[in-house]
Parts: sequence; C-alpha cells; structure tokens
Amino acid sequence: MPSLQEYRQLFDLGAKTALVIGAASGIGEASARALAAHGANVVCADLNGELAAGVARGIAEEGGHASAAVVDITNSDSVSAVVAEAGNPEILVCTPSINVRKPLLDMTDEEFARVVDLNLGGTLKAMKAAGRVMAEAGKGSIIVMSSVRSQVVEPGQGVYAATKAGTLALVKTLAAELGPQGVRVNAVGPGVVETPLTAQIKDNPEWYQAYADISALGRWSVPSEQTGAVVYLASDAASFVTGTILFVDGGWLAVDGRFTPPL
Repeated sequence: MPSLQEYRQLFDLGAKTALVIGAASGIGEASARALAAHGANVVCADLNGELAAGVARGIAEEGGHASAAVVDITNSDSVSAVVAEAGNPEILVCTPSINVRKPLLDMTDEEFARVVDLNLGGTLKAMKAAGRVMAEAGKGSIIVMSSVRSQVVEPGQGVYAATKAGTLALVKTLAAELGPQGVRVNAVGPGVVETPLTAQIKDNPEWYQAYADISALGRWSVPSEQTGAVVYLASDAASFVTGTILFVDGGWLAVDGRFTPPL
C-alpha cells in the first residue's frame, strides 16, 4: 500500500519532459502551463513559433521550465524533428484541429482533405513520432484531443466529427500496440470550449447560448478547465489508464438537446 506521501506525488511531473503541440493558444497553451505548474519541463511547439515562444516566456517568468519550437504537424519530417529537439519526451500532448462547417453535400474535396490531413493525419504523425521514442524508452504518455463529436454530430459537422471519431480509433489501436512497451495512449474529449476554433459560434448570440444550454452545467468551458484531464493522464495517477477517452464536456453527452446551426 503506498504511503500518503507517495499518493501526494502521483501528480508530480518533475523531471519529465512534455512536448505540447499546439501550445500557442487555446487548450494547448493552457495544457502547457498546467503541465509546467506540476513540474514538467515543457516544450511549447506550434506552427506559430512567435506565439509559442511567448507562452514559453510566460511560463518561465512564473518560475516554470519551458522552451519553444516550431512544428508543422502535417509534415512528418517536421514532427520527427520537434520530437528529437524535445529530447525524447515522456509526455506528448497534441491539440491542433481545424473545422469547415458545411453540409456534407457542399463540402469540396479540398476542404475535406484539409480537415482530414490536419486533424487526423497530423495527429497520427505526432502519435507515431512520439510513440517510437517512448516505446524505445519503455515508458510514456500520449494525450490527443478528440471531442464530443466523436460520439454525436450535428448538421455541418460531419467531416470534423469523422476526424474526431477516427482519432479515438487511433488512440485505442496505438494503446493496444504500445501497451507492452509501457506507453499509455489516451484522448481528451472536450465539449464546447472558448478557443479560436469556436469563435464563429461565439460571435452568434443564439448559437452561443444554444450550445451553453445543451450541457448539464449550462455554460461553455474555458481552456484551463480541460487541463485537469491532461495533467491526470500525463501523470502516474493514471498509470493504469490507456486506450480510452476522458470527456470534459460539462455533461453534454448526458443531456438530450439539439440545435440546428445557421449554415
């Protein structure tokens, strides 16, 4: 039986390196700050290197340990390079996603490819690059962003939802494949969060309020509210948790609601 001190240390990420892809804003930025607060040495990676550097500076100014890197998750070489630059991280958090809100019959081939290439293809590239070094080290935690849209959809969300359901399938598969090497792979499933990705909704009062009303808590989430799940899954507190999704949705999936967005 662990001692009380050992239980207290379950969330201690000291001496661990965390690579956060998408750290320039939103859930990625909040995750980088939360991991640093729990002792991790955080590499803040993003396509926007200037913003990522600003996040890293902010962490350092508050006493945390952080650096910045540039990465394009649609490019395998770029992803492999940032993993190597991070020094074989024990933790990967991958958050970038895009969305094109259109009925499926109106979705162009280019739009479909763009969403799938980044959301699903980019996430897989990050999982593969980090998974290789973690498997060789015999330990590690990979955390990627799925969504409530992996379970339920609405008009205009078909391709985005498909990528988030696909992400969950990749999580389960890689968890099964890398479990024997001591690598855990999980997803976080946000509900509606105030980030740049959801700015279109926030700008429409009726749409914004409808999304708030759908959840059991009756409001939107902010990025910092997603970080408890990230820290948990990164830590030894989740040492027996792999191949699953932790929903942080304010009860969205527990409540039956519907809104038809203005497409």
